[in-house]
Amino acid sequence: MAVEKFPVEASHIMMFARSVGDDNQIYYDEEYAQSTEPGAVIAPPTFVQASAQFEPGYSLRPQVGGDNWFGSGGKPTGVKPKETESSGGGGGGGGLHAEQRYIYHRHPKVGDVLHTVNKPGKTWEKEGKRSGKLVFSESITEYYDQNDELVVTAIGTGVRTERPVDQS
Repeated sequence: MAVEKFPVEASHIMMFARSVGDDNQIYYDEEYAQSTEPGAVIAPPTFVQASAQFEPGYSLRPQVGGDNWFGSGGKPTGVKPKETESSGGGGGGGGLHAEQRYIYHRHPKVGDVLHTVNKPGKTWEKEGKRSGKLVFSESITEYYDQNDELVVTAIGTGVRTERPVDQS
């Protein structure tokens, strides 16, 4: 994910917190937030993931004039289009998002304008009992503020199987 400009706004923070069911006042009540250790309204954990909405061409957002987005109404919903077995990186197996970690260097707060820097992470392998080799790989997204200070590091781990899982 490459985001050039992700403005952190009070209404975005409040709506994100509500969408995940977190009613902590620090996410919307400025007076209350001033009495806390951070001293200001801050973003809840995982909020930086919303930066995907500011990424050009984000695949989970409808494209203007397009009908290729899952759930856009252009195609039946409920079942994603069937992909070929070798899509997404070779081999005959499937891939999935295995883990997401966040390292907070400070709280994102109202007024920040974040941008991202993407880096590859570690890659390693393990032998699976039913799917052959499992290939794990990390992708690192660093979120910097308007002063180029590191705010959050997000580390996503994906895993791909060598072949489809045996059904036996």
